Amino acid sequence: MSGNEFCFVHESSYVDEGAEIGEGTKIWHFCHIMPGAKIGNNCSIGQNVNVGSRAVIGSGVKIQNNVSVYDDVIIEDDVFCGPSCVFTNVINPRAFVERKDEYKKTVVKKGASIGANATIVCGVTIGEYALIGAGSVVTRDVPAYALAYGNPARVQGKVNKNGDKVLA
Repeated sequence: MSGNEFCFVHESSYVDEGAEIGEGTKIWHFCHIMPGAKIGNNCSIGQNVNVGSRAVIGSGVKIQNNVSVYDDVIIEDDVFCGPSCVFTNVINPRAFVERKDEYKKTVVKKGASIGANATIVCGVTIGEYALIGAGSVVTRDVPAYALAYGNPARVQGKVNKNGDKVLA
């Protein structure tokens, strides 16, 4: 672990050498933070979370249990990732075809929230303070302050900075 040592890492978790963990961040049970991963200050990384080597997580982020943040996923400050939400990294995976050079960048902008069990298909951007409903499948970009849900997720309204639904 590089950077400062003023974070909490549960004894059952692995933080590989070369990972950067910010001050005040808490990493709970059974996590794996890979070398090169960057996690900001004052984050909460729930149980059984994997963070890839080229993943970037801002400050004030809350990642709930059972989430994998793969390479080329960028999560900006103050984002909430609900339990078991899913990020993907290739469009057309095959076990027998190596596609690590085809990973697509996924960006979750400042203050956005992703509900439990939502799937975020790689290559999309979720706008600032957008709210993704639980169980949704996000297949295209979501604008800032949008309320999006369904399969595939569609914009169903707008939310304010606090996540309250507002009239359009």
